[in-house]
Amino acid sequence: MTLTEPITLAGTDSATQGRPSALPGRRLDDIFAARARADPARVAVRTLDDQIITYGELNDRAEAVADRLRRLGIGPDVPVGLCAARTIDMLVGMLGILKAGGAYVPIDPAYPPERVRFMLRDSAAAAIVADALGAKSLEDNHAPIMRIDRLDMMGDHEAVEPTRVRQKNDLAYVIYTSGSTGVPKGVLIEHANVVRLFEQTDAWFQFGSRDVWTLFHSICFDFSVWEIWGAWLYGGELVVVPTHVTRFPHRLLEVLEHFGVTVLNQTPSAFRQLVAADAARSRRVSDALRLVIFGGERLDLKVLDPWVKRYGLEQPRMINMYGITETTVHVTYKPLSKADFTRLDVSPIGVPIPDLSIHVLDSAGKPVPDGVTGELYVGGSGLARGYLNRPEFTAECFIRSPGLEPNGARLYRTGDRVVRSASGELAYVGRADDQFKLRGHRIEPVEIEACLTRHPLVATCIVVPVDYGEGDVRLLAYVVPCLDVGLSDPLAEALAEQLTALAGSALPPHMRPSNYRIVRTLPMTAQGKVDRRALSRLLPMGGSSVEKDGPLTLTERVVLDICEKVLQSTKIALDVDLFDQGATSLAFVRILMDVNRHFKLSLMGSELGDTASVHRLAACVDGAAGAEAKG
Repeated sequence: MTLTEPITLAGTDSATQGRPSALPGRRLDDIFAARARADPARVAVRTLDDQIITYGELNDRAEAVADRLRRLGIGPDVPVGLCAARTIDMLVGMLGILKAGGAYVPIDPAYPPERVRFMLRDSAAAAIVADALGAKSLEDNHAPIMRIDRLDMMGDHEAVEPTRVRQKNDLAYVIYTSGSTGVPKGVLIEHANVVRLFEQTDAWFQFGSRDVWTLFHSICFDFSVWEIWGAWLYGGELVVVPTHVTRFPHRLLEVLEHFGVTVLNQTPSAFRQLVAADAARSRRVSDALRLVIFGGERLDLKVLDPWVKRYGLEQPRMINMYGITETTVHVTYKPLSKADFTRLDVSPIGVPIPDLSIHVLDSAGKPVPDGVTGELYVGGSGLARGYLNRPEFTAECFIRSPGLEPNGARLYRTGDRVVRSASGELAYVGRADDQFKLRGHRIEPVEIEACLTRHPLVATCIVVPVDYGEGDVRLLAYVVPCLDVGLSDPLAEALAEQLTALAGSALPPHMRPSNYRIVRTLPMTAQGKVDRRALSRLLPMGGSSVEKDGPLTLTERVVLDICEKVLQSTKIALDVDLFDQGATSLAFVRILMDVNRHFKLSLMGSELGDTASVHRLAACVDGAAGAEAKG
């Protein structure tokens, strides 16, 4: 079991004792190469089926990728698409792009073709690194594709030198976020932004070569930057958690134990599931786990109560970090203490990373006193270059501040409302606009609404997050059809089905509404704006039931009834994955708990394999019940 030094708070003498003041390099790929030279046999990446690749092997394979990319003209600041499943190959491709001098543009193979085409066109990707799965989603693409899974068959070539010297301020990646204009926008992050993030937080965390990290998040989500480089910059080990495993918290607990994970990064939504799964078993989580780091969305402390009662706050330690893609993953740091749990109505986010400055301003751009809510502005070395091909939007969000920052340096306007205490610690209050975060993904509802209103029968719509209970938050679309469209049940159901198909063809999974409600009008405030509070009081309603092929068994009927109740839908297909029908991970956990309670079983979810459908779940129930009867 992997062990590591206990973490020490910044400000103590032992926090930096015996530790280097800086990482061995200014670029991410150069630091990796230094770790590979120092200990080439050390494991860099491990998969759940125990495939491994060492630092030396990974460095060599990435150099081969870089060589082939340079032959295609890739060099500093040139965007390169990266479209691959979450595997060792994906990581080889990512590192190879950086070694060539390019910036990787992560593209999820599950994204619809329309979004993939937009990202490649908007970024002007000069090439694409892809595996077999990723290549399937690259139809109508004109950039050359380098198949990372066929690297060994490409033959050896004489190495090609970089076209110019690579610098610390070269682009490292371009991550696309949801856009307030209805169009996604690419955020430009440099190597120096990421390297200083770890140097500035080193005294807090003391990451090292004995740490084992999980790659739990998609590389399209910048939390993955923290996971990957938190391991690699210090010579640690990265355990790749496939997408289908992230759905089942029981399986993640098994991963933590089997691999001796020491650093776990989670959105509060994901950790909520892990808390429930952990509470349902007698065995405790592995003692190797020393840090649980939260990020990506608001942390409600009451969610942690069962965990804290069982484990306390020292082993593992729990850290809440607030951040934004435009400020390089993290902005603030807050180690949770017992005192924080006396105010469960507050979401504490702590103090800024040392090289960042924060300002809490009112609507006129003036500082507000401590204890007064204002909008958070961030300055310092973590700020992105801006948005790719969006100079006007960059100027709007990255503002000059002669009166607040030295030499009029830039500030990023976050749109987040916070309050600062007299001690200097921040608490998160909410958004100043309609933007929200869902399972760590930042979502601008206007982008979803713009997609849905492309339907010729839709006059207007509004998309809101709805909590279906126990933190199970899903997207609900209220849709007003054109005046000449009747609102009979069949027509409303047909329109909802067409909108489901439209969203599925244009939006990534986390931005697709789970339910649609067809209404005659939207409630308005006296100021002529949509009354969102009135919307939240309206419960989503399902349409007519989907016809089932053939009779259902008793088990299938019970399982289907449970799924319909939890998902609040009577349109569930039996053979389609529930996650493709609006289920969230939290919703699936609730379904599994209700199934276990009804049939007096203890299914974990891992029995389903890769498909969580009604048919498959019912078959697992029958199989488990039969095994118990024989026992």
